[in-house]
Amino acid sequence: MNASQFFRRMHVAFSRLLAGNSDPVLIIDRVVTQAFELFDGNVKIDVDGFPELACRKNCPSCCTLRVTATAPEILLLAHYVRLIEATPSGAQLNLSRRIAEADRATEGLNEKQRVELSRPCPLILKGVCIVHPVRPLACRGHASFDRQACARAAEGHNNVEVPVSELHLGMRALVQSALQSALRRSDRAWGLYELNHGLRLALDGNDRRAAWVRGEDSLAPAISDLDASAMAQTFDALLGTSTVPSA
Repeated sequence: MNASQFFRRMHVAFSRLLAGNSDPVLIIDRVVTQAFELFDGNVKIDVDGFPELACRKNCPSCCTLRVTATAPEILLLAHYVRLIEATPSGAQLNLSRRIAEADRATEGLNEKQRVELSRPCPLILKGVCIVHPVRPLACRGHASFDRQACARAAEGHNNVEVPVSELHLGMRALVQSALQSALRRSDRAWGLYELNHGLRLALDGNDRRAAWVRGEDSLAPAISDLDASAMAQTFDALLGTSTVPSA
């Protein structure tokens, strides 16, 4: 199966999930779970013969990079943060405050500026990602074969080549694009949002989850500077509108 066929199949699968339920909790959980399963499952199939990845749950070297994610990913992550904060031990972590502080420090910075700032993700505690099971596709798709190279690059050393997995990068792009394409066809906000700012909005007490399901762009202030028009043209080209089955 080529990339275009795979994209179209994923687009249809996401479209069916989006059309099948109006409950804001279920629809977001199911569509994001599907995205993660598609990514993880297909990478597992294709990774045979590749070197072993250096990435581990307690390796936060790349967790200073600027991350963008779809609205469903951010809204699910916010729900997960709320669940953590609802426990006695989780309440002491002050995750919402950490996210707000990180957003104030990083809002408006581009990729290069974020690298120079070297501020870790607010969801990294003692070197561990505490939301690892629901980390976005962007985090899943950034995979390295050399932990030391990652650490040197994160420390600001020049001329460090980090050997990243093109398989992971490519699968992240395919799955995320198919999800965005299905969101666009379902008349829901389908852009990519900066993670810190998106999470801060999603945790602000307004029901941005239900608003997003209704078709509102409830995370709009966090929208990234990527070219939406170019992305839409790419999705349409991959789909071939006359040959894609309906949901």
